[in-house]
Amino acid sequence: MSKELIIDSRTTEVEIALLEEKQLVELHKEKNNNSHQVGDIYLGKIKKIMPGLNAAFVDVGFEKDAFLHYFDLGPQLNSLLKYIKLGQAGDTHFSMDNFELEPDIEKSGKISNVFKSNQNILIQIAKEPISTKGPRVSSEISFAGRYIVLVPFSNRVSVSQKIKNPDERNRLKRLIQSIRPKNFGVIIRTVAENKNVAELDADLRNLVNKWNIIHQKLLTAKSPEKLISELDRTSAILRDLLSKDFNSITVNDTQLADEIKTYISTIYPDKVDIVKLHKSKVPIFEHAGIEKQIKSSFGKIVSIKSGVYLIIEHTEAMHVIDVNSGHRLNTEKSQEANALEVNMEAASEIARQLRLRDMGGIIVIDFIDMHEAINRRKLFQRLQEEMDKDLAKHTILPPSKFGLVQITRQRVRPELSYEVLEKCPACDGSGKIKPSILFLDEIENNIRYLINEQNENSLVLSTNPYIYSFLTKGFYSLQVKWFLKYKKWIKVKSVSTYHFLEYHFFNKNNEEIKL
Repeated sequence: MSKELIIDSRTTEVEIALLEEKQLVELHKEKNNNSHQVGDIYLGKIKKIMPGLNAAFVDVGFEKDAFLHYFDLGPQLNSLLKYIKLGQAGDTHFSMDNFELEPDIEKSGKISNVFKSNQNILIQIAKEPISTKGPRVSSEISFAGRYIVLVPFSNRVSVSQKIKNPDERNRLKRLIQSIRPKNFGVIIRTVAENKNVAELDADLRNLVNKWNIIHQKLLTAKSPEKLISELDRTSAILRDLLSKDFNSITVNDTQLADEIKTYISTIYPDKVDIVKLHKSKVPIFEHAGIEKQIKSSFGKIVSIKSGVYLIIEHTEAMHVIDVNSGHRLNTEKSQEANALEVNMEAASEIARQLRLRDMGGIIVIDFIDMHEAINRRKLFQRLQEEMDKDLAKHTILPPSKFGLVQITRQRVRPELSYEVLEKCPACDGSGKIKPSILFLDEIENNIRYLINEQNENSLVLSTNPYIYSFLTKGFYSLQVKWFLKYKKWIKVKSVSTYHFLEYHFFNKNNEEIKL
Protein backbone atom coordinates (compact mmCIF):
# COMPACT_ATOMS: atom_id res chain seq x y z
CA MET A 1 0.00 0.00 0.00
CA SER A 2 1.46 3.35 -1.05
CA LYS A 3 1.25 6.22 1.42
CA GLU A 4 1.75 9.94 0.93
CA LEU A 5 1.97 12.81 3.38
CA ILE A 6 0.95 16.29 2.22
CA ILE A 7 1.85 19.14 4.61
CA ASP A 8 0.38 22.61 4.25
CA SER A 9 2.37 25.02 6.43
CA ARG A 10 0.80 28.42 7.14
CA THR A 11 1.59 31.31 9.46
CA THR A 12 -0.80 30.21 12.21
CA GLU A 13 -1.10 26.46 11.71
CA VAL A 14 0.15 23.35 9.95
CA GLU A 15 -2.33 21.01 8.26
CA ILE A 16 -1.25 17.44 7.53
CA ALA A 17 -3.02 15.02 5.19
CA LEU A 18 -2.26 11.30 5.03
CA LEU A 19 -3.21 9.55 1.79
CA GLU A 20 -3.35 5.80 1.24
CA GLU A 21 -3.61 4.79 -2.42
CA LYS A 22 -4.42 8.47 -3.19
CA GLN A 23 -7.41 8.40 -0.80
CA LEU A 24 -7.50 10.79 2.15
CA VAL A 25 -7.61 8.78 5.40
CA GLU A 26 -6.29 11.15 8.08
CA LEU A 27 -6.27 14.90 8.48
CA HIS A 28 -4.49 16.72 11.31
CA LYS A 29 -4.39 20.38 12.27
CA GLU A 30 -1.73 21.80 14.55
CA LYS A 31 -1.87 25.38 15.76
CA ASN A 32 1.56 26.98 15.98
CA ASN A 33 0.66 28.38 19.40
CA ASN A 34 -0.79 25.16 20.83
CA SER A 35 0.77 25.03 24.29
CA HIS A 36 -1.15 22.07 25.72
CA GLN A 37 -0.76 19.20 23.28
CA VAL A 38 -0.73 15.49 24.05
CA GLY A 39 2.62 14.36 25.48
CA ASP A 40 3.72 17.73 26.91
CA ILE A 41 5.09 17.48 30.46
CA TYR A 42 4.37 20.17 33.06
CA LEU A 43 5.18 20.91 36.65
CA GLY A 44 1.64 21.61 37.85
CA LYS A 45 0.07 22.53 41.16
CA ILE A 46 -2.84 20.76 42.86
CA LYS A 47 -5.62 23.36 43.06
CA LYS A 48 -8.56 21.38 44.33
CA ILE A 49 -9.11 17.82 45.57
CA MET A 50 -12.50 16.24 44.81
CA PRO A 51 -12.95 13.16 47.07
CA GLY A 52 -16.36 12.41 45.52
CA LEU A 53 -14.77 12.06 42.08
CA ASN A 54 -11.56 10.56 43.51
CA ALA A 55 -9.77 13.15 41.41
CA ALA A 56 -7.97 16.47 41.59
CA PHE A 57 -7.86 19.62 39.48
CA VAL A 58 -4.34 20.72 38.54
CA ASP A 59 -3.17 24.17 37.47
CA VAL A 60 -1.05 23.77 34.30
CA GLY A 61 -1.35 27.34 33.06
CA PHE A 62 -4.48 26.74 30.97
CA GLU A 63 -7.64 28.81 31.48
CA LYS A 64 -9.37 25.65 32.77
CA ASP A 65 -7.65 23.48 35.37
CA ALA A 66 -6.56 20.03 34.18
CA PHE A 67 -8.36 16.90 35.45
CA LEU A 68 -6.32 14.19 37.19
CA HIS A 69 -8.12 11.00 38.27
CA TYR A 70 -6.72 8.53 40.79
CA PHE A 71 -6.57 5.83 38.11
CA ASP A 72 -4.25 8.11 36.06
CA LEU A 73 -1.68 8.49 38.85
CA GLY A 74 0.31 5.40 37.96
CA PRO A 75 1.54 2.84 40.50
CA GLN A 76 4.91 4.60 40.91
CA LEU A 77 3.41 7.85 42.24
CA ASN A 78 5.30 7.66 45.55
CA SER A 79 8.62 7.45 43.67
CA LEU A 80 7.62 10.40 41.48
CA LEU A 81 6.65 12.57 44.46
CA LYS A 82 9.93 11.73 46.21
CA TYR A 83 11.85 12.63 43.03
CA ILE A 84 10.03 15.97 42.73
CA LYS A 85 10.74 16.77 46.38
CA LEU A 86 14.46 16.14 45.94
CA GLY A 87 14.58 18.21 42.75
CA GLN A 88 12.64 21.15 44.19
CA ALA A 89 14.89 21.11 47.26
CA GLY A 90 17.83 21.83 44.93
CA ASP A 91 19.62 18.52 45.53
CA THR A 92 22.00 18.41 42.53
CA HIS A 93 23.57 15.08 43.51
CA PHE A 94 20.55 12.83 43.09
CA SER A 95 19.96 10.96 39.84
CA MET A 96 18.06 7.91 38.61
CA ASP A 97 21.19 5.78 39.04
CA ASN A 98 21.29 6.30 42.82
CA PHE A 99 17.55 6.73 43.33
CA GLU A 100 15.72 4.19 45.50
CA LEU A 101 12.19 3.42 44.31
CA GLU A 102 9.28 3.68 46.75
CA PRO A 103 6.50 1.05 47.11
CA ASP A 104 3.61 1.28 44.63
CA ILE A 105 0.39 3.02 45.67
CA GLU A 106 -2.81 1.05 46.29
CA LYS A 107 -4.87 0.33 43.15
CA SER A 108 -8.12 1.30 44.86
CA GLY A 109 -6.86 4.07 47.13
CA LYS A 110 -8.18 7.58 47.72
CA ILE A 111 -6.69 10.65 46.10
CA SER A 112 -7.04 12.63 49.33
CA ASN A 113 -4.51 10.23 50.92
CA VAL A 114 -1.76 11.03 48.40
CA PHE A 115 -2.24 14.74 47.61
CA LYS A 116 -2.86 18.01 49.40
CA SER A 117 -3.75 21.43 48.03
CA ASN A 118 -0.94 23.55 46.51
CA GLN A 119 1.31 20.50 46.18
CA ASN A 120 3.54 20.37 43.08
CA ILE A 121 3.13 17.41 40.75
CA LEU A 122 4.80 16.34 37.51
CA ILE A 123 2.10 15.52 34.95
CA GLN A 124 1.77 14.71 31.25
CA ILE A 125 -1.06 15.84 28.96
CA ALA A 126 -3.17 12.78 28.07
CA LYS A 127 -6.05 14.59 26.34
CA GLU A 128 -6.05 18.09 24.90
CA PRO A 129 -8.68 20.62 26.01
CA ILE A 130 -11.99 19.68 24.37
CA SER A 131 -15.04 21.97 24.24
CA THR A 132 -15.49 23.50 27.73
CA LYS A 133 -13.19 20.99 29.44
CA GLY A 134 -9.58 21.55 30.39
CA PRO A 135 -6.83 19.02 29.57
CA ARG A 136 -6.89 15.54 31.06
CA VAL A 137 -3.55 14.65 32.57
CA SER A 138 -1.64 11.70 33.98
CA SER A 139 1.24 11.49 36.42
CA GLU A 140 2.38 8.21 34.81
CA ILE A 141 5.10 9.78 32.67
CA SER A 142 6.24 8.08 29.46
CA PHE A 143 8.32 9.04 26.43
CA ALA A 144 7.45 7.55 23.04
CA GLY A 145 10.27 6.95 20.60
CA ARG A 146 10.47 5.33 17.20
CA TYR A 147 11.06 1.80 18.53
CA ILE A 148 10.42 1.96 22.27
CA VAL A 149 8.47 3.76 24.98
CA LEU A 150 10.46 4.77 28.07
CA VAL A 151 8.74 4.67 31.49
CA PRO A 152 10.63 6.24 34.44
CA PHE A 153 10.44 4.65 37.94
CA SER A 154 9.91 1.14 36.58
CA ASN A 155 12.14 -1.85 35.89
CA ARG A 156 9.71 -3.77 33.70
CA VAL A 157 10.39 -4.66 30.05
CA SER A 158 7.39 -5.60 27.90
CA VAL A 159 6.91 -6.32 24.19
CA SER A 160 4.08 -5.29 21.87
CA GLN A 161 1.47 -8.04 21.49
CA LYS A 162 1.60 -7.51 17.71
CA ILE A 163 5.05 -9.11 17.64
CA LYS A 164 3.98 -12.77 17.48
CA ASN A 165 7.29 -14.61 16.97
CA PRO A 166 8.37 -15.92 20.43
CA ASP A 167 12.04 -16.03 19.46
CA GLU A 168 11.97 -12.40 18.34
CA ARG A 169 10.12 -11.37 21.51
CA ASN A 170 12.77 -13.05 23.66
CA ARG A 171 15.61 -11.52 21.60
CA LEU A 172 14.23 -8.02 22.00
CA LYS A 173 13.67 -8.51 25.74
CA ARG A 174 17.22 -9.73 26.33
CA LEU A 175 18.64 -6.94 24.19
CA ILE A 176 16.75 -4.18 26.02
CA GLN A 177 17.57 -5.68 29.43
CA SER A 178 21.27 -5.42 28.56
CA ILE A 179 21.15 -1.69 27.65
CA ARG A 180 18.32 -0.41 29.89
CA PRO A 181 19.40 2.17 32.51
CA LYS A 182 18.48 1.60 36.14
CA ASN A 183 14.94 2.62 37.19
CA PHE A 184 13.65 2.93 33.61
CA GLY A 185 11.03 0.57 32.27
CA VAL A 186 10.73 -0.06 28.53
CA ILE A 187 7.83 -0.98 26.26
CA ILE A 188 9.08 -2.36 22.93
CA ARG A 189 6.97 -1.13 20.00
CA THR A 190 5.89 -3.19 16.99
CA VAL A 191 8.26 -1.41 14.59
CA ALA A 192 11.23 -2.62 16.69
CA GLU A 193 10.83 -6.11 15.20
CA ASN A 194 14.11 -7.32 13.60
CA LYS A 195 15.95 -4.09 14.51
CA ASN A 196 19.56 -4.28 15.66
CA VAL A 197 21.01 -3.15 18.98
CA ALA A 198 22.50 0.08 17.59
CA GLU A 199 19.10 1.38 16.39
CA LEU A 200 17.36 0.49 19.66
CA ASP A 201 20.19 1.93 21.77
CA ALA A 202 20.13 5.24 19.85
CA ASP A 203 16.38 5.53 20.40
CA LEU A 204 16.76 4.68 24.10
CA ARG A 205 19.52 7.28 24.65
CA ASN A 206 17.45 9.95 22.95
CA LEU A 207 14.53 9.29 25.32
CA VAL A 208 16.78 9.18 28.41
CA ASN A 209 18.13 12.60 27.37
CA LYS A 210 14.58 13.95 27.50
CA TRP A 211 14.29 12.80 31.10
CA ASN A 212 17.65 14.42 31.88
CA ILE A 213 16.29 17.73 30.54
CA ILE A 214 13.37 17.44 32.96
CA HIS A 215 15.81 16.59 35.75
CA GLN A 216 17.76 19.82 35.14
CA LYS A 217 14.67 22.04 34.78
CA LEU A 218 13.08 20.59 37.92
CA LEU A 219 15.80 22.18 40.05
CA THR A 220 14.60 25.73 39.29
CA ALA A 221 11.05 25.26 37.88
CA LYS A 222 8.09 27.15 39.35
CA SER A 223 4.61 25.70 38.85
CA PRO A 224 2.79 25.92 36.55
CA GLU A 225 5.58 25.52 34.00
CA LYS A 226 6.11 23.40 30.89
CA LEU A 227 9.26 21.33 31.26
CA ILE A 228 9.37 19.61 27.87
CA SER A 229 7.26 19.50 24.72
CA GLU A 230 6.12 16.47 22.81
CA LEU A 231 7.20 16.33 19.19
CA ASP A 232 5.11 18.55 16.96
CA ARG A 233 2.30 16.81 15.10
CA THR A 234 4.35 16.42 11.91
CA SER A 235 7.26 14.68 13.63
CA ALA A 236 4.94 12.55 15.78
CA ILE A 237 3.12 11.29 12.67
CA LEU A 238 6.42 10.53 10.95
CA ARG A 239 7.68 8.74 14.06
CA ASP A 240 4.58 6.55 14.35
CA LEU A 241 3.64 5.99 10.70
CA LEU A 242 6.77 6.25 8.54
CA SER A 243 7.49 2.89 6.92
CA LYS A 244 8.68 1.37 3.66
CA ASP A 245 5.19 1.98 2.23
CA PHE A 246 5.73 5.76 2.22
CA ASN A 247 6.69 6.99 -1.22
CA SER A 248 6.22 10.75 -0.92
CA ILE A 249 6.19 13.58 1.62
CA THR A 250 5.32 16.93 0.04
CA VAL A 251 5.58 20.20 1.95
CA ASN A 252 5.16 23.83 0.87
CA ASP A 253 7.66 25.39 3.28
CA THR A 254 11.43 25.25 2.70
CA GLN A 255 12.41 25.43 6.38
CA LEU A 256 9.91 22.74 7.38
CA ALA A 257 11.10 20.53 4.50
CA ASP A 258 14.69 20.79 5.79
CA GLU A 259 13.57 19.99 9.34
CA ILE A 260 11.67 16.92 8.14
CA LYS A 261 14.69 15.72 6.15
CA THR A 262 16.89 16.10 9.23
CA TYR A 263 14.39 14.22 11.38
CA ILE A 264 13.92 11.40 8.85
CA SER A 265 17.70 11.01 8.51
CA THR A 266 17.81 10.00 12.19
CA ILE A 267 15.00 7.42 12.06
CA TYR A 268 14.89 6.24 8.44
CA PRO A 269 17.98 7.38 6.46
CA ASP A 270 16.86 5.50 3.32
CA LYS A 271 13.72 7.65 3.09
CA VAL A 272 15.29 11.15 3.03
CA ASP A 273 14.84 11.49 -0.74
CA ILE A 274 11.04 11.13 -0.57
CA VAL A 275 10.73 14.64 0.91
CA LYS A 276 9.72 17.06 -1.85
CA LEU A 277 9.16 20.81 -1.86
CA HIS A 278 5.91 22.03 -3.43
CA LYS A 279 6.78 24.85 -5.85
CA SER A 280 3.58 25.29 -7.84
CA LYS A 281 1.55 28.51 -7.49
CA VAL A 282 -1.56 26.37 -7.01
CA PRO A 283 -2.18 25.78 -3.24
CA ILE A 284 -0.71 22.44 -2.17
CA PHE A 285 -4.00 20.86 -1.01
CA GLU A 286 -5.76 21.92 -4.18
CA HIS A 287 -2.89 20.64 -6.34
CA ALA A 288 -3.01 17.21 -4.64
CA GLY A 289 -6.80 16.95 -4.90
CA ILE A 290 -7.20 17.02 -1.12
CA GLU A 291 -9.48 20.07 -1.04
CA LYS A 292 -12.01 18.24 -3.19
CA GLN A 293 -11.82 15.12 -1.00
CA ILE A 294 -12.37 17.22 2.13
CA LYS A 295 -15.48 18.82 0.65
CA SER A 296 -16.90 15.40 -0.27
CA SER A 297 -16.00 13.66 3.00
CA PHE A 298 -17.01 16.02 5.82
CA GLY A 299 -20.69 16.62 5.14
CA LYS A 300 -23.66 15.12 6.90
CA ILE A 301 -24.20 12.86 3.88
CA VAL A 302 -21.16 10.95 2.60
CA SER A 303 -21.60 9.29 -0.79
CA ILE A 304 -19.69 6.19 -1.90
CA LYS A 305 -18.98 5.67 -5.61
CA SER A 306 -21.32 2.70 -5.98
CA GLY A 307 -24.32 4.76 -4.87
CA VAL A 308 -24.23 3.67 -1.24
CA TYR A 309 -24.26 6.61 1.17
CA LEU A 310 -23.85 7.28 4.88
CA ILE A 311 -25.69 9.78 7.08
CA ILE A 312 -23.47 10.91 9.97
CA GLU A 313 -24.97 12.75 12.94
CA HIS A 314 -22.91 14.18 15.81
CA THR A 315 -24.37 14.75 19.28
CA GLU A 316 -22.86 15.63 22.64
CA ALA A 317 -23.29 12.05 23.89
CA MET A 318 -22.41 9.98 20.82
CA HIS A 319 -22.05 9.76 17.04
CA VAL A 320 -24.67 7.96 14.95
CA ILE A 321 -24.08 6.58 11.45
CA ASP A 322 -26.87 5.28 9.22
CA VAL A 323 -26.08 3.10 6.19
CA ASN A 324 -28.26 3.49 3.09
CA SER A 325 -28.14 1.44 -0.11
CA GLY A 326 -29.22 4.36 -2.33
CA HIS A 327 -29.79 3.12 -5.88
CA ARG A 328 -27.44 0.16 -5.35
CA LEU A 329 -29.60 -2.87 -6.19
CA ASN A 330 -28.64 -6.04 -8.06
CA THR A 331 -31.86 -7.73 -9.15
CA GLU A 332 -30.01 -11.01 -9.75
CA LYS A 333 -29.12 -11.27 -6.06
CA SER A 334 -31.31 -11.83 -3.02
CA GLN A 335 -32.10 -9.09 -0.52
CA GLU A 336 -29.71 -10.72 1.97
CA ALA A 337 -26.83 -10.79 -0.56
CA ASN A 338 -27.45 -7.16 -1.53
CA ALA A 339 -27.52 -6.12 2.13
CA LEU A 340 -24.20 -7.91 2.79
CA GLU A 341 -22.54 -6.27 -0.22
CA VAL A 342 -23.71 -2.78 0.80
CA ASN A 343 -22.70 -3.29 4.45
CA MET A 344 -19.22 -4.57 3.56
CA GLU A 345 -18.61 -1.53 1.36
CA ALA A 346 -19.97 0.82 4.02
CA ALA A 347 -17.76 -0.76 6.71
CA SER A 348 -14.59 0.28 4.86
CA GLU A 349 -15.82 3.85 4.44
CA ILE A 350 -16.96 4.09 8.08
CA ALA A 351 -13.50 3.03 9.31
CA ARG A 352 -11.98 5.73 7.09
CA GLN A 353 -14.44 8.35 8.36
CA LEU A 354 -13.58 7.61 12.01
CA ARG A 355 -9.88 8.19 11.28
CA LEU A 356 -10.47 11.17 9.03
CA ARG A 357 -12.75 13.07 11.41
CA ASP A 358 -10.94 11.69 14.49
CA MET A 359 -14.32 10.81 15.98
CA GLY A 360 -14.09 9.57 19.57
CA GLY A 361 -16.34 8.32 22.34
CA ILE A 362 -19.34 6.16 21.50
CA ILE A 363 -20.22 5.49 17.85
CA VAL A 364 -23.42 3.62 16.93
CA ILE A 365 -23.80 2.30 13.36
CA ASP A 366 -27.12 1.22 11.88
CA PHE A 367 -26.24 -1.24 9.12
CA ILE A 368 -28.85 -2.70 6.78
CA ASP A 369 -30.53 -5.67 8.48
CA MET A 370 -29.14 -9.12 7.74
CA HIS A 371 -30.89 -12.25 8.98
CA GLU A 372 -28.12 -14.83 8.57
CA ALA A 373 -25.58 -15.10 11.42
CA ILE A 374 -22.72 -15.96 9.03
CA ASN A 375 -23.21 -12.66 7.20
CA ARG A 376 -23.19 -10.70 10.44
CA ARG A 377 -19.89 -12.40 11.33
CA LYS A 378 -18.45 -11.48 7.92
CA LEU A 379 -19.43 -7.85 8.49
CA PHE A 380 -17.89 -7.86 11.97
CA GLN A 381 -14.61 -9.30 10.61
CA ARG A 382 -14.47 -6.72 7.81
CA LEU A 383 -14.97 -3.88 10.29
CA GLN A 384 -12.24 -5.29 12.54
CA GLU A 385 -9.82 -5.59 9.60
CA GLU A 386 -10.45 -2.01 8.49
CA MET A 387 -10.20 -0.64 12.05
CA ASP A 388 -6.87 -2.42 12.58
CA LYS A 389 -5.33 0.36 10.44
CA ASP A 390 -6.42 2.87 13.10
CA LEU A 391 -3.78 3.66 15.74
CA ALA A 392 -6.37 5.02 18.20
CA LYS A 393 -7.48 2.54 20.86
CA HIS A 394 -10.92 1.16 20.05
CA THR A 395 -13.37 -1.60 20.91
CA ILE A 396 -15.94 -3.06 18.50
CA LEU A 397 -18.99 -5.06 19.59
CA PRO A 398 -20.56 -7.61 17.21
CA PRO A 399 -23.82 -6.63 15.41
CA SER A 400 -26.88 -6.83 17.61
CA LYS A 401 -30.20 -8.41 16.61
CA PHE A 402 -31.28 -4.98 15.39
CA GLY A 403 -28.25 -4.70 13.07
CA LEU A 404 -26.54 -2.09 15.27
CA VAL A 405 -22.78 -2.08 15.81
CA GLN A 406 -21.32 -0.19 18.75
CA ILE A 407 -17.76 1.16 18.76
CA THR A 408 -15.85 3.05 21.41
CA ARG A 409 -12.82 4.94 20.14
CA GLN A 410 -10.21 6.85 22.12
CA ARG A 411 -10.49 10.61 21.88
CA VAL A 412 -7.43 12.64 22.84
CA ARG A 413 -7.97 15.71 20.63
CA PRO A 414 -11.00 17.76 19.60
CA GLU A 415 -12.92 16.16 16.75
CA LEU A 416 -12.00 17.57 13.35
CA SER A 417 -14.83 19.27 11.45
CA TYR A 418 -15.06 21.28 8.25
CA GLU A 419 -17.76 23.58 6.98
CA VAL A 420 -18.56 22.05 3.58
CA LEU A 421 -21.60 24.16 2.69
CA GLU A 422 -20.75 27.25 0.70
CA LYS A 423 -22.39 30.63 1.10
CA CYS A 424 -24.83 31.79 -1.52
CA PRO A 425 -22.73 33.83 -3.99
CA ALA A 426 -25.54 36.34 -4.46
CA CYS A 427 -26.50 37.13 -0.87
CA ASP A 428 -23.36 35.98 1.03
CA GLY A 429 -25.58 34.00 3.39
CA SER A 430 -27.53 37.03 4.59
CA GLY A 431 -30.66 36.52 2.51
CA LYS A 432 -30.21 40.00 1.05
CA ILE A 433 -28.60 40.72 -2.29
CA LYS A 434 -25.99 43.44 -2.48
CA PRO A 435 -25.58 45.26 -5.80
CA SER A 436 -22.98 43.27 -7.77
CA ILE A 437 -22.43 46.29 -10.00
CA LEU A 438 -20.60 47.85 -7.05
CA PHE A 439 -18.40 44.78 -6.45
CA LEU A 440 -15.34 46.05 -8.35
CA ASP A 441 -15.69 49.49 -6.80
CA GLU A 442 -15.63 47.84 -3.38
CA ILE A 443 -12.39 45.97 -4.20
CA GLU A 444 -10.71 49.09 -5.56
CA ASN A 445 -11.78 51.16 -2.55
CA ASN A 446 -10.13 48.58 -0.30
CA ILE A 447 -6.96 48.62 -2.42
CA ARG A 448 -6.82 52.42 -2.22
CA TYR A 449 -7.26 52.32 1.55
CA LEU A 450 -4.62 49.62 2.10
CA ILE A 451 -2.01 51.35 -0.06
CA ASN A 452 -2.64 54.99 0.83
CA GLU A 453 -3.79 54.73 4.45
CA GLN A 454 -2.09 51.57 5.74
CA ASN A 455 1.04 51.84 3.56
CA GLU A 456 0.95 48.20 2.54
CA ASN A 457 3.93 47.63 0.24
CA SER A 458 2.89 44.19 -0.98
CA LEU A 459 -0.69 43.06 -1.56
CA VAL A 460 -2.14 39.75 -2.72
CA LEU A 461 -5.80 39.66 -3.74
CA SER A 462 -7.34 36.15 -3.65
CA THR A 463 -10.57 35.70 -5.60
CA ASN A 464 -12.82 33.18 -7.29
CA PRO A 465 -11.34 31.92 -10.64
CA TYR A 466 -14.00 33.78 -12.69
CA ILE A 467 -13.22 37.10 -11.02
CA TYR A 468 -9.50 36.32 -11.32
CA SER A 469 -9.86 35.98 -15.09
CA PHE A 470 -11.89 39.19 -15.34
CA LEU A 471 -9.24 41.14 -13.41
CA THR A 472 -6.12 39.76 -15.13
CA LYS A 473 -6.95 38.84 -18.72
CA GLY A 474 -6.32 41.21 -21.60
CA PHE A 475 -3.46 43.54 -22.52
CA TYR A 476 -4.94 46.47 -20.57
CA SER A 477 -6.49 44.56 -17.70
CA LEU A 478 -7.80 45.98 -14.44
CA GLN A 479 -4.66 44.65 -12.75
CA VAL A 480 -2.51 46.76 -15.09
CA LYS A 481 -4.75 49.80 -14.55
CA TRP A 482 -4.31 49.47 -10.78
CA PHE A 483 -0.54 49.33 -11.26
CA LEU A 484 -0.53 52.54 -13.30
CA LYS A 485 -2.86 54.25 -10.85
CA TYR A 486 -1.27 53.25 -7.51
CA LYS A 487 2.33 52.57 -8.64
CA LYS A 488 2.23 49.16 -6.94
CA TRP A 489 1.67 45.76 -8.49
CA ILE A 490 -1.32 44.00 -6.94
CA LYS A 491 -0.83 40.25 -7.24
CA VAL A 492 -4.13 38.47 -7.99
CA LYS A 493 -4.50 34.83 -6.98
CA SER A 494 -7.15 32.31 -8.07
CA VAL A 495 -8.73 30.13 -5.35
CA SER A 496 -11.28 27.61 -6.58
CA THR A 497 -12.86 27.11 -3.14
CA TYR A 498 -14.03 30.76 -2.92
CA HIS A 499 -17.63 31.50 -3.86
CA PHE A 500 -18.32 33.91 -6.71
CA LEU A 501 -18.14 37.25 -4.85
CA GLU A 502 -15.67 36.21 -2.14
CA TYR A 503 -12.26 37.86 -1.93
CA HIS A 504 -9.53 38.36 0.66
CA PHE A 505 -6.36 40.48 0.90
CA PHE A 506 -3.05 39.10 2.18
CA ASN A 507 0.23 40.82 3.06
CA LYS A 508 3.78 39.75 2.14
CA ASN A 509 3.83 37.30 5.09
CA ASN A 510 0.74 35.57 3.71
CA GLU A 511 -1.31 36.86 6.66
CA GLU A 512 -4.88 37.88 5.90
CA ILE A 513 -5.58 41.60 6.21
CA LYS A 514 -8.86 42.12 8.03
CA LEU A 515 -10.97 44.96 6.67
